[in-house]
Amino acid sequence: MQNIKKYVCEFFGTMGLVIFGCGVAVATGCYGNDGIVATSLAFGFAILIMVYAIGGISGCHINPAVSLAMLITKRISPLDCAYYVASQILGAVAGASVIALFFGSFSWLGSNTAQAVLVHQYGNVGSLFIALASEIFLTFVFVFVVLAVTSKNEFNKISGIVIGLALALVHLLGIRLTGTSVNPARSIGPAILEMFSGNLDAISQIWIFIVGPIIGAVIAAFAFCMLNDKCEH
Repeated sequence: MQNIKKYVCEFFGTMGLVIFGCGVAVATGCYGNDGIVATSLAFGFAILIMVYAIGGISGCHINPAVSLAMLITKRISPLDCAYYVASQILGAVAGASVIALFFGSFSWLGSNTAQAVLVHQYGNVGSLFIALASEIFLTFVFVFVVLAVTSKNEFNKISGIVIGLALALVHLLGIRLTGTSVNPARSIGPAILEMFSGNLDAISQIWIFIVGPIIGAVIAAFAFCMLNDKCEH
């Protein structure tokens, strides 16, 4: 029963992250500095709130990359990781559905693609690999912070604040590069629903936002283990 509660929390936590983070992105169009800052803060505030709301039940991963890192550092079991990831993806799809309902359109729901600045600078092919590199780096930073701040009980009171600030920070840098994912579920949900409008841009590039965060999370997990001598058992 306790496990089911964790998976339910991961579902609703990811749903909330997508609704408020991607929802603000859609509302502002991520246009100009104001839109970038607003979207970055929305993602940061959303995860900050969720950490304190559901962190005591599920750990508030609401991100497959975080769950993978927790698996590598032996904080959760392989079965838990699988159910966490499934719950997160379903939650992201549900969150994107709410955004579509609110704005009456499936055309853009806050999905991720290599942004125009990369295409202009590196071309269609080169931009994809720069986008991948940026997702690896940004995910590494974010996941390493999550692992570090959740590694000791004395950090519990400030963990949500630090994680929220970290997520806002990577968004401030990454929005003009990829829209910032660092979270495969957050990218998969909107990309799937955008296909209903015929917009295939996000789904055609979804590999970037799955592979990039996975690689970044793996590097972060092993770096954390190395710097801390050993992982938790």
